Amino acid sequence: MDVRLTSEQRQLRDAAAKLADDLGPGSVLDLDDDSRVARLEKAVDTTGWRALRSDGASGVEVAIVAEEFGRGLVDVPFLGPVLADDLRRHLGDDQSPWAVGVGGEAVDARGLDHAVVLQDRKIRAAPVGSGIAAADLTRRFAELGEPGEPLGELSAEDADRWYALALVATTADLLGTSRGVHDLAVEYAKMREQYGHTIGSYQAVANMLAESRALIEGSISVLRHAAWAVDELDTAAAIQAGKVAKIYCARAALAICETSIQVHGGIGNTWECLAHVYLRRALASIELFPVSLKEIDLGVS
Repeated sequence: MDVRLTSEQRQLRDAAAKLADDLGPGSVLDLDDDSRVARLEKAVDTTGWRALRSDGASGVEVAIVAEEFGRGLVDVPFLGPVLADDLRRHLGDDQSPWAVGVGGEAVDARGLDHAVVLQDRKIRAAPVGSGIAAADLTRRFAELGEPGEPLGELSAEDADRWYALALVATTADLLGTSRGVHDLAVEYAKMREQYGHTIGSYQAVANMLAESRALIEGSISVLRHAAWAVDELDTAAAIQAGKVAKIYCARAALAICETSIQVHGGIGNTWECLAHVYLRRALASIELFPVSLKEIDLGVS
C-alpha cells in the first residue's frame, strides 16, 4: 500500500481542517452558542461530506474528514450520517442525513428524525426519540424507536465492509481527538510560566508531550492502513486491520487526554478547560463498535 495522500485527498483534509477551525467550538462556552452551531450545520451540509460513500469516496477519505472533525470537536452530525449513508447507498433512496442506530441508540442524531439500523444484514429504518444523557458533549445520543420492516438486505461482504468502515471512522475520530487535545496541551505549555520559565521548557513536561506525539504517530500509521484496507483487502483482513487500529488508537487517546489534563495542572480538572471535552468525546468513540484485546489475539470477528 501507498500511505501518501493524493492531491485531492490533501485538499479534502485542508478543507475539513479549515471548517473545523473556523466553526468548531473554541471553548466550553461555545458549545452553547446556537448561532455558531447553526453556521456549522449549514457549512457541513453544504459540503455534502455526509454522503461521501454515495459519491464514491474511499475509506481513506471518510477517515480524513472524521479525523479533522474529531480534532476540531465538530459538534454537528457527521459520523452517524456518513455510516448511515454507506448503508443507504445500497438502497438507491434519497440521501438526506440520517443517524445510525447502534446498540439500541441513535448515534450522532442532533437535529435528525430517522436512523438506519443493520440487523442480520437487513437494513431497517427507526425513528429517533428523546435525547439520552451521555458523556460526550459534542454529539447527541437518543432513544431509538422500534425498527420497521426491512428496507433491503446487504450481502455478507457489503455488511462486513460496512463494519470495517465503522471501525475506521470511529478510530479516525479518536485520532483527531488525540491530536486536538495534544495541541491544546502544547499551546498551554508554551505560555504557562512557573518559576520564571514556560513549563514547556522543563524536561519532565517536554518528555510527556513527546511521548504523546509518539503515540499520535503510531495511531496515524495503524489508521491509514485500516482505512486503505476498507476497500482494498478482503473483508476479514479489513476488519482485522480496523480492530487493531481501534484498540491501539483507543488506548493512545486515553493516555494522551490524561497527559493533557496533567500538563494543564489544576486548571485541567475544571469545567472551563476543553481537555475534558476531548476526553468525553474519546470515551464515546471508544464505546462505539468497541474492540477487546481478546478479539485481536484470536482474530474473532
